[in-house]
Amino acid sequence: MDKIQLLQSRKQALANAGKGIREDIAKIIDPESFVEFSTFSFSKNEFYGEDAEGEGVVTGFATVNGYPFYVVAQNFAVLDGGLSKANCAKIVKCLNAAEKNQTPVLYLFSTHGVQIGEGVEVLEGIASLLLKASQLKGVVPQYLVVNGEVYGSAAMLAALADFTFFQKESVLAVNSPAVLSAVSGKKLPKEEVGSAKALDHTNLPSFEVKSLEEVREIVAQITDLLARECVDAELNEVLPALNERASVENLLAMFESFVEVGKGYAPSVHTVLGRIGGLAVAAVLFEDSTKMNALKMRKVKDFAEFASCHSLPFITFVDCVGLCPCMENNNSLVLKEAGEYLAMLDSMDTPKIAVVTGKAIGLGYSLFAAKSLGFDYSYAFAGAKIALFDSVQGAEIEFGGGADRDQLAEKYADEVCDPIHAAKGGYIDNIIEPQFAKQYLIASLQMLLA
Repeated sequence: MDKIQLLQSRKQALANAGKGIREDIAKIIDPESFVEFSTFSFSKNEFYGEDAEGEGVVTGFATVNGYPFYVVAQNFAVLDGGLSKANCAKIVKCLNAAEKNQTPVLYLFSTHGVQIGEGVEVLEGIASLLLKASQLKGVVPQYLVVNGEVYGSAAMLAALADFTFFQKESVLAVNSPAVLSAVSGKKLPKEEVGSAKALDHTNLPSFEVKSLEEVREIVAQITDLLARECVDAELNEVLPALNERASVENLLAMFESFVEVGKGYAPSVHTVLGRIGGLAVAAVLFEDSTKMNALKMRKVKDFAEFASCHSLPFITFVDCVGLCPCMENNNSLVLKEAGEYLAMLDSMDTPKIAVVTGKAIGLGYSLFAAKSLGFDYSYAFAGAKIALFDSVQGAEIEFGGGADRDQLAEKYADEVCDPIHAAKGGYIDNIIEPQFAKQYLIASLQMLLA
């Protein structure tokens, strides 16, 4: 076979093997923008007796909404997307280019594990891949699409990516449902093992999407936010609904645009990337009187870390009564997570603003609004409550049991819980009418980012 015929045959083999995955890539990237790397990589799998066209992975460079991305797409049509040492080396080559050029990475993964027959060779390859992905964390954003089923060591990439997308048919698990079924003695449907809903305690699914086109929209929006250029916005907007109720829904009206990350995980804590006054921010919003546990604390910590790595102003809208007072919480990782969050907050060089919208009780204040943690500005709504305790029982403990209970409750509410008390000590910069909150935030952001 001459060289031209060999090239044509290899092109045809690649076209046949990669048709589906290239169609999936095309649904996310800009039309005609994909430039493939290491296209003609072929290795032989001795166990299966088959060629691994393109090493079973498609890598290259493309744009999404005009922004550059490196693309890594595991091709399930080649040996069930099995990882091999050559496969991992090809991915690492692409990640090295992403690091060198400070460019985000988009992964599309579908794999049933490793290519059998390589033994420790593939384990070394996987280790090199995971190490490089971990080295990119906080350097360039990494977006992972669970593009079908992902089993085995490749599932670790979901923990290293900044954003992970699940579709209806997506399943992610370190061990396959067959293995887990055998161990448990039960036949476990794959949806109960690794769907987005099944992983609601893991903080792995960032988004549940209906299509790859929706992935494109979210990736484009996040990338635009991370570009951080100020865009035109109404700077003097008044939001009367906040005077009626400082709900999460009404607070989100302050954002001209936003993306909520991790809706399905610890849903009473909302982590949002968005723009206020045209400025990109990372914000945490708490539902009515949130009680913190280890899962919620981990969600806030991970989000604060992302904000720090990408130099986004960090804003907390506080309505939190501290840690949940229960035995389960007491015997959990909540204090370790809170300690790591404090260390993260202390290392942040980005602006930090706290707005007490409801209650800031005990650690709910100390963790999310205290000046001593480096919050540059702290505001409180006129109806906010800042205190050691959230009840008259707490007041009885604080002031002693000799006073009249009704008088004690009134004194505690008026003199201690009112945000004026915190403002007198210089811990709250201003007590504001809720409908003007956006104006205060914009003024603060403009000053801090100047």
